[in-house]
Order: sequence, then structure tokens, then C-alpha cells
Amino acid sequence: MKTQLLSIFFVLLSSLSFGQKFFFVDTDYILENSEEYQAAMDEINASSTRWQETIEAKYKEIEEMTLDFQAEKILLTEDLRLKKQGEIEKKKAEAREYQKKKFGVGGELFKKREEAIKPIQDKIFGEVEKLAKSGNYAVVFDRSASGNILYADNKYDKTEDVMRRLGITKSSEKE
Repeated sequence: MKTQLLSIFFVLLSSLSFGQKFFFVDTDYILENSEEYQAAMDEINASSTRWQETIEAKYKEIEEMTLDFQAEKILLTEDLRLKKQGEIEKKKAEAREYQKKKFGVGGELFKKREEAIKPIQDKIFGEVEKLAKSGNYAVVFDRSASGNILYADNKYDKTEDVMRRLGITKSSEKE
């Protein structure tokens, strides 16, 4: 984080001191107003809703199985009690696995979102880069919540200079 802030500071300092131009865009605002993005989000939300309904149905079934088991537990033999408990635990594990598969890190929701939205973001970044290069802008900032640098002309990258001043050598030079 400190490295990013330091980099931003140096880029801003060099931009201001040499009169370089910069601009910002609000990618959140662009996405909010993009029909393509809204359609992608509608599709993602519909899938998410279907998956959530399936998960809720699985847990409702588990709840019903548990209630039935509690009601008849005293009438069952030890073997039947263990068998029914095992079935309930198996159903719980299946429900958790399904939930993880759909909503977990790297799950289907993540993949679907990446597949649908990344091309739209790439289009935006491509246009930002074209605009920056055509207008000789040094830096482009994203005004949205991310606050990222979307484009920076490499000729203003002073990372190596700062590293030299600090006596830091690149990893490849050490070997």
C-alpha cells in the first residue's frame, strides 16, 4: 500500500512539475450506464438467485429430515438412529459443497462475473488508453471507489531511479 501511494505521489509530482496532463474517469459511473454491463449483471443475478433458491431448498429438506428424525428417534433402534443421522450429515455436507461450488472463492458466480464483466472493463480500459495516448496524457486515474491508476505513460515511471537512490537492485541483477 505504501509503495502504491509513493508511486502515485511521484507520478503526480512529476506530472505537476513538468506540466504533464492527466485526467480521471469514473468507471463505476460508466458501468452503471452501460446497457451491456446491466445485461451481464441481470444474467449474473438471475443465476445467483436460482442457486440461492436451490441451496435454501436443500437446507429446508435437511430441516425436515431433522424434525422427522427427532420425532421418531425414540422408536428407532441404535443402528437406524445412526443411519438416519448419517443421512442428515451427508445431506448437510452436500448442501455446503454445492454452496461452496456456486458462491465460494473461485466458484461459478466468480467465474461467471469474470467472464461477463472483464470484456466490458477491457473495452473501457482500451478506450481510456487510446484517449490518453492521443491527447499525450501522462496519467489517468479512476475516480470510482477503486481509485486505481488506469493508465500511466512508462516514460514517467521513476521506480528504477528511486530504487537506485535507495541502493536497491532488481532481483534479476542479484542472481
